[in-house]
Amino acid sequence: MTRERGHGATGEQFELRRAGSRAVITELAGSLRLFEKGGVRLTETYDDDRIPPSACGILLAPWPNRVAEGRWTLDGEIQQLDITEPGRGHAIHGLLRNTGYRLVERSEHRLVLRAEIFPQHGYPFRLSHSAEYSLDQAGDLTVRQELLNLSGAAAPVALGAHPFLRLGDEPADRLTLTVPAARYFPADPQTMIPAADVPVDEQTDLRTGARLAELAMDRAYTGLSAGTGGRVVSTLVSDSGSMVGLWQDETFQYVHIFVTSKYPGRACALAAEPMTAPADSFNSGIGLTWLRPGGSFGGNWGITAQLH
Repeated sequence: MTRERGHGATGEQFELRRAGSRAVITELAGSLRLFEKGGVRLTETYDDDRIPPSACGILLAPWPNRVAEGRWTLDGEIQQLDITEPGRGHAIHGLLRNTGYRLVERSEHRLVLRAEIFPQHGYPFRLSHSAEYSLDQAGDLTVRQELLNLSGAAAPVALGAHPFLRLGDEPADRLTLTVPAARYFPADPQTMIPAADVPVDEQTDLRTGARLAELAMDRAYTGLSAGTGGRVVSTLVSDSGSMVGLWQDETFQYVHIFVTSKYPGRACALAAEPMTAPADSFNSGIGLTWLRPGGSFGGNWGITAQLH
């Protein structure tokens, strides 16, 4: 494994290689800056000297997505998180977005990083977040995230990640997105805070696939159907039959689909985000885990591909 000392915005760059695949993970936010197989890029990327655009590739802990107005209640007392999405007035994507992860273990095709969450505004708990990146014999990527509660009280936690998938240089109008989800969370278009989940309808059902170029969404799905090995797989498939997929285990019961025209240099970009809880779980309690002192909570997700 190559370890490059970085002086730019994302710090050190950790490179993994195996079976023709290459992954680059950054010190900042433990971000997956690049994943490619046989020279075909399977994630969006960015220069190592800039902050990840649109949260590209970063790890999300101790919550994914948003906490409405950064406010939630603990033992009857209002907690106020720092507002990190000023445009909507929310706290977004956890507490490690601007934190450097330290190296724990490394080999040519495996990497373990760790970062600490200290008590702070609106979150009076101390936790440790570890992330293990590995490439298997087929060159596919597995990521394991785990939180350890170092506090003396139970802490509310959820996990997520923010990878952007792509399939080489295939244009969006030749890609079909499929998500095996029976339910979704309608959200207020101004605040993006979701209501309770409801069954998918004709406009929101992605189980039989939809052209990526025709989609514009920022929406969480649940009611996920697992396939072989108990994994849920959301896929991008090209007209030629090539496929890239985000898989997630039973810990990650939610997937957030974000299709945007605002990713730098891309007319259409797709973030497929595995999550253990949807947005605003600190208030709704949906998917939220209360982690006992000394307890750990974690799960696996990854990226697989079949290229033609």
